[in-house]
Amino acid sequence: MVQVTAKLVKELRDMTGVGMMDSKKALVAVDGDIDAAVDYLRETGMAKAAKKADRIAAEGLAGVFVDGNIGSITEINSETDFVSKNEQFQKLVKDVTEAVAIGNPTTVEEAKTLKAGNGTVETEILAGTTKIGEKIELRRFSRVEKADADVFGAYTHMGGRIAVLTVVEGSNDEELARDIAMHIAAINPKYVSREQVSQEEIDHETKVLTEQALNEGKPANIVEKMIVGRLNKYLAEICLVDQPFVKDPDMTVGKFVASKGATVKSFVRFEVGEGIQKREENFAEEVMNQVNK
Repeated sequence: MVQVTAKLVKELRDMTGVGMMDSKKALVAVDGDIDAAVDYLRETGMAKAAKKADRIAAEGLAGVFVDGNIGSITEINSETDFVSKNEQFQKLVKDVTEAVAIGNPTTVEEAKTLKAGNGTVETEILAGTTKIGEKIELRRFSRVEKADADVFGAYTHMGGRIAVLTVVEGSNDEELARDIAMHIAAINPKYVSREQVSQEEIDHETKVLTEQALNEGKPANIVEKMIVGRLNKYLAEICLVDQPFVKDPDMTVGKFVASKGATVKSFVRFEVGEGIQKREENFAEEVMNQVNK
């Protein structure tokens, strides 16, 4: 009887997405022949596309689509960044982003029913998963409408690693709007202006800054002034209009846009994979967990 090593089990598991114990069972059944083990898993129904459901998709692309007064931005995830270079995947992102703009869904589940490509968003994603061989999913989207007097700024960075869609009021200068979108992609503000920052966040930051000042041993009579200064600095860092403009650091974004007779109304920024906890698999640890059960 051929000895089935942990390395061989891992190789089969990586090839098929099947669990460790099922991989070992298949290899034992075919005397360690990995090609025969793949066939065995298929024949017994264990190697199914559904196995991909447990994988973590934290790579992929973000896309932007603009048509007249309607714009949309999406994030579609895959398991590896190699897929972002796949033409079928790139077309999928384009088709889904356009479908979101036209269909105006309110949830991801609703977006999946929209017409896209040769079918629906859902069937196109399933087709991509089957052909490309990785778990693919629509993670999030946003659809934005603007007035005739406003202008969209659409920008993708690093081939779609970051996407931004912004609305600039009182201007039809597309280059201006795109420059603001580029700034947002690079600097990553949280808000347009201080008016959007919640009182809860301000109170929390004030508490943190107070503790910092007291721990530094500063006299109580100057702590309050220090807090005001540091809070203003914090707000300037997270609010778009207060940030130094990347193309002209001597001016804030707010002043630069105002010099063009315009204001920034809103923006949406998607960075692929942000907030997703990527799994780091430890095969040796998994083996020991199975052995100790």
